[in-house]
Amino acid sequence: MRGISRNSLAEATRRLDDNVLASADAAKHAVSLGSELFEVVGLLDREHSLRRWLADQANPVEAKTGLIGQVLEGKVSPSTVIVANDVVSQPWSGARDMTNALERLAVYATVTSVEGTRLDELEDELFRFQRIVVSEPDLRSALTREGVEDSHLHSLIENLLSGKVNSATLALVTEAVTRPRGRTLEQALEHLGQVVAERAQRYIAVVRSAHPLSEAQLERLRTLLSSKYDRAIHLNTEVDPSIVGGLSVRVGDEVIDGTIAGRIAEVQRRLAG
Repeated sequence: MRGISRNSLAEATRRLDDNVLASADAAKHAVSLGSELFEVVGLLDREHSLRRWLADQANPVEAKTGLIGQVLEGKVSPSTVIVANDVVSQPWSGARDMTNALERLAVYATVTSVEGTRLDELEDELFRFQRIVVSEPDLRSALTREGVEDSHLHSLIENLLSGKVNSATLALVTEAVTRPRGRTLEQALEHLGQVVAERAQRYIAVVRSAHPLSEAQLERLRTLLSSKYDRAIHLNTEVDPSIVGGLSVRVGDEVIDGTIAGRIAEVQRRLAG
C-alpha cells in the first residue's frame, strides 16, 4: 500500500493494538477475533456495492460506521465491530486497499495467540504445508476443486492438521484454502506467511540447497541476510538436489542465485546470445 492507504493501515493497526489487543485476555480470544475479521473480509469481497460505499471518501464517517454496525450487529463480537469501525473510518485510495487492510488486521489478531519461538513454529508450519501442497497433486486438487462446500474443506483441513499444528496455523491455512481471494492456494499461503513475518517486523528468506544445511551454516546465513536487509530474517529452507550445489535465496521479489545450476544456466544464456 502507498500514500493515504499506507497511513490509514498504520493508524488502523495502532487502534487494533491499543483498543483491542492490549487487554490482558486478548490472546485467549485472538483466533476467534481473527476468524470473525476474515468473515467480514469475505462479506465485503462478496458485496461489491457495500465495499465501494464504505471506501468512498465522500461519504460521512458516521454513516459508514453506522452502516457497518447494522450489518454486523448480533453476528460478531463487539471487538470485531470496533475493528471494522476503525477500518471504515480511515480514508483509503480504493475499496481493495480497505479490504486488504482488514485482511491484514485479521492476520495480526490471529497471531496474537502466538508468542516468542512459537511464532517461528507458525511460520515454519505455513511453509511446510505450502511445500506439501506443491508436492502432493491429489491433495492440492482436493483443496482447490471448484464447487466444494466450505464445510467439507473445513473438515478436510481439520482432519489433516488438527493436533499437528497450533490453532493459529490451522486458522490461517483454513482461510487460505476457503478464501484465497483471487490467489492460487500456494500464493495465498505465502502471502499470509509474509504478513505474519511483517507483524514480527522481519523478512522471510526462502533458501534452497542441494543438501540440508547445518545449524551453524543457517545461523551464518541468517546473520549475513539480517545485515544486508537491516531486519531480522526468518529462514524457510528446502532441499532441492536439482540445483547441484550452492544456494538460492529469495527474499520477497529479490533472488540471490548462487547455485551451480544457476551459473550453468547463465553461461548457456550467454553462449546462446
